[in-house]
Amino acid sequence: MPNINRLQPFQRSSGIYQALFSSESQQTDARQSSIDDLVNQMSVDTATWGLVYYEQDLGIVTDASQSYDERRSVIKSKMRGVGTVNRALIALVADSYTNGDVDVSFANSTITVTFTSVKGIPPNEEQFKAAISEIIPAHLAITYVYLYNVYSDFNGKFTYQQLDNSGLTYEQLQTQLPS
Repeated sequence: MPNINRLQPFQRSSGIYQALFSSESQQTDARQSSIDDLVNQMSVDTATWGLVYYEQDLGIVTDASQSYDERRSVIKSKMRGVGTVNRALIALVADSYTNGDVDVSFANSTITVTFTSVKGIPPNEEQFKAAISEIIPAHLAITYVYLYNVYSDFNGKFTYQQLDNSGLTYEQLQTQLPS
């Protein structure tokens, strides 16, 4: 890429040369920006307009009303949801939706998924359940266990007055502690 500073002083001050170098710089910047954007589309974690191609390839119906993060979760889950169903696979699929830890157990032909790091119902719950339903064998039942704050989480840590002044509703207190 030519550098205007390599030119003779009289050429550097020329309006023609300045315009040429400015135009070339803009074109080079635009080309680099396009290349960077294309590279971003090659990873599910950074793709935006390229998500539709991942969805098409995986047989996922594109829902443009969802955020990029929600669409990425569905794509990652579908990509990960191949192979023998075991605790690790279910946990991997769960992580792509909830960004949290889960405990998976098998007993009496039932899979129990306990959300251990998310209080309440995690975001994308319905999509998560649909993804899990796709990968588990039909003869297995599945149970979801959600954690909530209970009395012992508050007892001795907060007074009733502090909880009342926190501005949090009863429903909000089930999933978060006052700061």
